[in-house]
Amino acid sequence: MQYRTFGKLDWKPSALGFGAMRLPTLNDDQKQIDEPLATRMIRYAIDHGVNYVDTAYPYHGGASEPFVGRVLRDGYREKVKLATKLPCWLVKESGDFDRYLDEQLERLQTEHIDFYLLHALGEKQWHIMHDMGVLDWAERALGDGRIRHLGFSFHDTYAVFQEIVDAYDAWTFCQIQYNYMDIDYQAGTRGLKYAADKGLAVVVMEPLRGGQLAQTPPETVARLWAMAAQQRSPADWALQWVWNQPEVSLLLSGMSAMQHVMENVASAERSGVGQLTEAELTLIEGVRAAYQTLSPIPCTDCKYCMPCPNGVNIPGIFEIYNSALMYGHLENARAAYRWVGKEHQADQCIECGECEEKCPQGISIIEWLKKAHALLGSAL
Repeated sequence: MQYRTFGKLDWKPSALGFGAMRLPTLNDDQKQIDEPLATRMIRYAIDHGVNYVDTAYPYHGGASEPFVGRVLRDGYREKVKLATKLPCWLVKESGDFDRYLDEQLERLQTEHIDFYLLHALGEKQWHIMHDMGVLDWAERALGDGRIRHLGFSFHDTYAVFQEIVDAYDAWTFCQIQYNYMDIDYQAGTRGLKYAADKGLAVVVMEPLRGGQLAQTPPETVARLWAMAAQQRSPADWALQWVWNQPEVSLLLSGMSAMQHVMENVASAERSGVGQLTEAELTLIEGVRAAYQTLSPIPCTDCKYCMPCPNGVNIPGIFEIYNSALMYGHLENARAAYRWVGKEHQADQCIECGECEEKCPQGISIIEWLKKAHALLGSAL
């Protein structure tokens, strides 16, 4: 296993962290983890040098934390740093901070959380948490030892990311979505470098974009990969691209099969900063461009169409629709569409045309919204 740096801490994280969000399940029920198989998977990873395990309060319908607590028995808890997250959207009053943390400590069968994150921060949730006094509370939890280090996971724009980073001098780390397709999405490359320059460790989630970058690629992309002097699997290309960057402290993989664990551990053992050649990095840029040509809606996310007078999240819907067609992962896209919220989905469009008047790309927004809802909303 290769080990990296973790911000200012005198501790070396494994290049690969185990994310306990996509564990194998029984009967297609996310709440029924296949515990014998998942136990073998996590312990195999730890036995092969993985020293960071990440879970969260809502994963697997609340079953992930108790399972992780059980799997880390028999001396495995002492071999890893454990990360979990405060479910910020469930917090209704300041007393909930302690209530959820104490419940999580009990579920995880541990006296402390090594790395505790404010989960899924965006602008609205961040301001709610900040105004409720979450940072003062966290200082107390750090002081009494229930948590050892504080960070946050993030889903919003770069500007909001920078605001959160700058709001608190004692952040130890942050967690961002990052892969070779999402260099300008959410925190993106700018956020990665900004946080690292501030001394924060950066944990990368979704290095395979929810598995999309590990699938058999479309023909145009497959032809590019075939040109490489050194052949790799699509998953290995994506992982090595993330590990190539010195600002990355570790990446998380939500593995759902033993094969994934074995392959990702092997990839991590080959990883390192600056391992990819200039030719390989150029090839990956070409792959990114090839995927982007498969994107049917020429939306640049400029947001000139926003705000929609009826609340439709136009650029967000177009990003989900484009991703569905680029990667062929319709189930993931429909799940993302549900997260948009019914009040912001495409069928709320009243065809006023205000957005089309403002769109610098001349997109037929109304018609594309209809197509998007027909594809993404059919399973709602």
